[in-house]
Amino acid sequence: MTLIELILIGIGLSMDAFAVSVTNGLCCRNIRTGGAAATGAVFGGFQGLMPLIGYFLGIGFAKYISAFDHIIALVLLGFIGGQMIYESFKKDDDEKNETKLTAKMLIMQGIATSIDALAVGVSFAALRDVNIGFACLCICCITFVFSFAGVFIGKKSGTVLNNKAQLAGGLILVGIGIKIFVEHVFFGG
Repeated sequence: MTLIELILIGIGLSMDAFAVSVTNGLCCRNIRTGGAAATGAVFGGFQGLMPLIGYFLGIGFAKYISAFDHIIALVLLGFIGGQMIYESFKKDDDEKNETKLTAKMLIMQGIATSIDALAVGVSFAALRDVNIGFACLCICCITFVFSFAGVFIGKKSGTVLNNKAQLAGGLILVGIGIKIFVEHVFFGG
């Protein structure tokens, strides 16, 4: 596997994490560089860890995981997004409209956006020319950069959306969960 192929895989895997990072930036207006770095580290860490787990689990176990990975992503992202949508209608002033990015929320988002990387790890196991350590590091770093940048893109956009940011963020998360589910069920993704 070439470096270009690894980079393209890393970019592809990081897109869901990027979209959720933008959502975090939209909804958590007081997020600073440390929060963006934490988002990048958690998302990058999960995206880098999942292919390694998939690699060692091998092809036989992948059938069981791929049978319900889309449901896990739908439930986690739907729950977080639904909660954000509910909160957006419940709150009145801008001060109350501020969402706090908690470690629990970040970990749930990290798991939900990285489940597809598990299957990529299984496919790496089938290939003989993959350095799994380097591949995971590459995916981790790419996802970190995209997620870190995504927080600031969302933060910048959040000032335009103002008090509708939490509603938009919740709809985006639910949409990503539905997209993952539909791709898997109807298009074999």
